[in-house]
Amino acid sequence: MDKIKRTPIVILNFKTYLESTGNNALKLAMASEIVAEETGVNIIIAPQSPDIYRLSNEVKIPIFAQHVDAVNPGGHTGSSLIECIKDAGAIGCLINHSEQRMKLADMDVVVKKATEKNMVSVLCTNNIETSAAASTLKPDFVAIEPPELIGSGIPVSKAEPEIVEGTVNIIHDINPKISVLCGAGISTGEDMKAAMDLGAEGVLLASGIIMAEDPKEALLNLVSKI
Repeated sequence: MDKIKRTPIVILNFKTYLESTGNNALKLAMASEIVAEETGVNIIIAPQSPDIYRLSNEVKIPIFAQHVDAVNPGGHTGSSLIECIKDAGAIGCLINHSEQRMKLADMDVVVKKATEKNMVSVLCTNNIETSAAASTLKPDFVAIEPPELIGSGIPVSKAEPEIVEGTVNIIHDINPKISVLCGAGISTGEDMKAAMDLGAEGVLLASGIIMAEDPKEALLNLVSKI
């Protein structure tokens, strides 16, 4: 857990792009590890569940699951079980990403399961109000991502800086132990610096790196101004 808390933090969500699937996921993971070693930035990758086991045996950087279901072992065909995710090599998970919304009760279950399994929980939110509610569930991180800016190339740290700053302030008022990440539209060094200047301890991003012509160079650019 202490390793994850080291800042700045970059969580690269592989989503389900072909550019980050299978063999391409391995290439991206290796490039991410090289950048992490060269820069000292804490880079975490979140590949698709079928790729977790393979990547966990090929790279040493932390691996998160993109989603975990609020289910116990048993008859839940097609669900993502946290015990399986952990056994595959993931040490944390994203929760309630805008592309995989969850009910509040289910978020609570998964955060608690992650805590019980000594895994890191990153709870995604879309505004200041939901961020405040999310903080009462006591995740390790809250990642603020207005959904309309995801994949837009317009960084939330510039388009709606008051959301990032307001989220940081309200969460730290409620529970100063929770770290805040900034997502949506983040892709350049300037974007990341702006997020950090607003009080975020890192970023959650995807397409700006994955779809870049040279993902390694894009990652190096991302962390170049911090």
